[in-house]
Amino acid sequence: MMKIITVIGARPQFIKAAVVSRAIEKYNESVGKAEIEEVIVHTGQHYDANMSEVFFEEMSIPQPKYNLHLGGGTHGAMTGRMLEKLEEVMLSEKPDVVLVYGDTDSTLAGSVAAAKLHIPVAHVEAGLRSFNMNMPEEINRALTDRVSKWLFCPTETAMDNLRAEGYEKLGANMLCIGDVMYDAALFYWAQGKASDEIKALAKEDYYLATVHRAENTDDPVRIKGIFEALEVIAQKTKVVLPLHPRTRKVLEKLGMKLQHITCIDPVGYFDMLHLQGSCLAVFTDSGGVQKEAFFAEKPCITLRDETEWVELVKNGYNTLVGADKEKILAAEKELSGKKLDFSMNLYGDGHAGDKVVKMIMETK
Repeated sequence: MMKIITVIGARPQFIKAAVVSRAIEKYNESVGKAEIEEVIVHTGQHYDANMSEVFFEEMSIPQPKYNLHLGGGTHGAMTGRMLEKLEEVMLSEKPDVVLVYGDTDSTLAGSVAAAKLHIPVAHVEAGLRSFNMNMPEEINRALTDRVSKWLFCPTETAMDNLRAEGYEKLGANMLCIGDVMYDAALFYWAQGKASDEIKALAKEDYYLATVHRAENTDDPVRIKGIFEALEVIAQKTKVVLPLHPRTRKVLEKLGMKLQHITCIDPVGYFDMLHLQGSCLAVFTDSGGVQKEAFFAEKPCITLRDETEWVELVKNGYNTLVGADKEKILAAEKELSGKKLDFSMNLYGDGHAGDKVVKMIMETK
């Protein structure tokens, strides 16, 4: 039997992990025995109940065997605590593979802890690059790729990035599998489980906004530019904002009152899918939400200076505006004239999770 430790800790990872957990279950059923044992470790990086527990309940993700409750603090402090505790778990469980997702501090801690114990690492969402080393996520994803045995890329652009960095010469197992987030969107959209409150909220025209990334929340000039623009927009078109705990604290600290934006508590995945599917357009600094906007066939205005999802910008689905108030307002004005064709297949066939399991089992 192969034992896989799955390390998760932040909202997008819950969604990605659910896809691969189902693929593992399907694989075991196909061979007629439990050939893969998955041990889920939740670092607790997102410690708000609405940002964590609700996802396990909604999405039928297997409950973690370990919940480390390590959220809060600086990047260095949190990553250090995670490294220490994850190493303890790995020494106890003795896994054959450690599976990590994306680009969070949990990703980095899981991959480094495993690499130092000589446990092979599988990185789902490998090869993404924004080429902005001021982003903690960019550091996390690049370092994780470097210590991984399996590099599962969501796009050909990601594969090209790894080739340019010499990964083929390093003998890494690289595969473009498509995007596990697309797998998830297809699977969960069909279930239509949004709450009555969200369905009622989504009946009128609105924009959906999410703001949480440190490059924005840690910079008073950027955060003011973004929210001043959204406040102007909200005076003529409703703006719905699921308010991230970090962003709420920053707004309170800066004394910024949102008088026109419709703020709601962080929402579960089904509610988020419904909000994306019913909105006019999306304003976000989230990597995952940029893609989900494309899956929902909605234009996206990205509140960052660059994105790792370059194919969305290249094909006109995504407009980069940074945190500049005037650029945000100008991009919103251009939305009414945009006619986009969303038939382009950018993120695979909806079977990325199956490909992860298949490649690990074939090249173990």
